[in-house]
Amino acid sequence: MDLVKFVQDEFVTRNELPEFSAGDTITVYYEIREGEKVRTQFFRGVVIQRRGSGSSETFTIRKMSGTIGVERIFPINLPSIQKIEVNKRGTVRRARIYYFRGLTGKKARIKEKRN
Repeated sequence: MDLVKFVQDEFVTRNELPEFSAGDTITVYYEIREGEKVRTQFFRGVVIQRRGSGSSETFTIRKMSGTIGVERIFPINLPSIQKIEVNKRGTVRRARIYYFRGLTGKKARIKEKRN
């Protein structure tokens, strides 16, 4: 198991990403290939969780598309991620905010972190 972790840490290229955590609102810009065309698409939403460590770390983002909640899981080292922008820093008490899925309306707001 140590050999697998060593190879992942040494040979997998790491993306330079800003610091973010659960409760933050971020925008992820990533490439989409459709045949021979390549275009950039973005996904903006609230970070529900960060899971794992090292090169196998992932994060989950949730956004509302109309009245339907859409969640997407991104690996940290996904080569198609171009950049990540942190739009708002949120204050939450937990590292994984699954309770956010059941909230609607004004209850679904997250307080913004003050500097």
